[in-house]
Amino acid sequence: MIKQQEIVKEVVENIGLLDDRKIRAALDEQFNTKERLAKILVRLGYVANESVGNTLVPQIGILPIAIKTEDIDLTVANVISSQLAASHRVIPYKIKNKTLLLATDDPINFLASGFFEKITNLDIDMALVDKAGIDKALAELYSPKQKEKPQSDLGKLSEAIKDVKGDDDAPVIKLVNMIIEEALKRRASDIHVEPLDRKFRIRYRIDGVLHEIQGPPKRLQGSIISRLKIMAGMDIAEKRLPQDGRIKLKLEDKELDLRVSTLPATYGESVVMRILDKSGFMVGLEDMGFLPENKKDFERLINIPNGMILVTGPTGSGKTTTLYATLSHINQKERKVITIEDPVEYQLDGINQVQVKPQINLTFASGLRSMLRQAPDIIMVGEIRDLETAEIAIQSALTGHLIFSTLHTNDAASAVTRLVDMGIKPYLVASTVQGILAQRLVRTICPSCRETYKPSAEEIAMLSLLPDQLKDFELYKGKGCSTCNNTGFKGRMGIYELLIMNDDMRELVIENTPGTVLCKKAREFGMRTLKEDGMEKVKRGYTTVEEVLRVTQDA
Repeated sequence: MIKQQEIVKEVVENIGLLDDRKIRAALDEQFNTKERLAKILVRLGYVANESVGNTLVPQIGILPIAIKTEDIDLTVANVISSQLAASHRVIPYKIKNKTLLLATDDPINFLASGFFEKITNLDIDMALVDKAGIDKALAELYSPKQKEKPQSDLGKLSEAIKDVKGDDDAPVIKLVNMIIEEALKRRASDIHVEPLDRKFRIRYRIDGVLHEIQGPPKRLQGSIISRLKIMAGMDIAEKRLPQDGRIKLKLEDKELDLRVSTLPATYGESVVMRILDKSGFMVGLEDMGFLPENKKDFERLINIPNGMILVTGPTGSGKTTTLYATLSHINQKERKVITIEDPVEYQLDGINQVQVKPQINLTFASGLRSMLRQAPDIIMVGEIRDLETAEIAIQSALTGHLIFSTLHTNDAASAVTRLVDMGIKPYLVASTVQGILAQRLVRTICPSCRETYKPSAEEIAMLSLLPDQLKDFELYKGKGCSTCNNTGFKGRMGIYELLIMNDDMRELVIENTPGTVLCKKAREFGMRTLKEDGMEKVKRGYTTVEEVLRVTQDA
């Protein structure tokens, strides 16, 4: 039983309008027909329409009014599109003190209130009008002649919200789709649906940073989470255990694949959706943000015939995207390329991709063993998590394969230490690892509101600027505009630390030299650290000092 039904059942039972048998019959009928509950109660003969209105209105706080279409400001009417108004049986009547009064002939229209509060960013009050009044107002206010008149900004917003097509047009379905559409519009990578003590919070991760939007009313929490679980193919009755699922849909001619995860929390199930936009995925190395010198060295590194190349960084630092871009760059019809991933995020043309399935013992290690019997030239292992996987990857690199993989380390030199700590002999690491790329993602300055300013003394010190460089030197920042949601940033790029193995570095690895010493030696050979690469991009106007410091504090 969804939240809306629980509210209605409680109200109807408390006022003694219907017995439990009739309530259950009406709710079962609603489940099958998808009709509004008030209409079902009247059709089944349980109540007269007037009885529903007169009895329930005092209980749920809806005031009866006599609507006059000539008194309705067309600007207010256009706050909501004609399709949404007709679907929900509401008329935007007036706006006062940031509160929108909606007239409706359905006193049990609980979900409409939360839905329109979200899309208008206004508080909602409901008023009751008879059916004839709503029919008359809908016909007059949303006639073709009236549609020719200009709409308010809120009206344009609501027109942009596409109604869900299909037999079930329940408001909660439209609200869920609107939340996903808005995330896509704002370029979000993740949607976080979080039940809290007194609120139901929705947050979008945009360019790596979470932004809270105005969430639906707390009472819609159960309905929205149930809808998301149904879309993801999860068990909606199971609320005690975490679940994983996927949602595939097409919005605005874009194919979306959402990885959905639920986690039981104190005030309800937390839901996180990772948005994978298949139509907008960039796989070119030129789009990754390499400086010319790093790009040249990295391209030379990935074209070697065998060995191991590692990409390191924390979760969300773009490691998988870098590997996808790399494989796309070196993929040729003369080479067989196989990947094993958890999960397969994007399908790459001409590449065999395998999904890890631990429940049937298809792990990175077992999958990697089987892949070697396929005679591949290039193998990508999504992540080296344990000694068994590391050993097989090392042996594969020793026997003539080119291996790409990732590790969770803060910098490039620490990857060597991590492999040794796993149990790999230092001489094997030295023999197979050809290069290590550590990376982070920084937000880039919005081009629409980019402006110059004089750097502070602290920023000058951070950038290691010399006195002769300070003359007429300026930095850039984003002022904030509608294009970037007033953040000053739009999009992201990588900052990199590329450690390339040479004979001197290999000798240090064999001697089990600490990572700090390896890093110092690599810098002597020209390696630029993450922070140094980031500050160079600050000088070139791509990002800001604060942004670089935000992502490199642990490096």
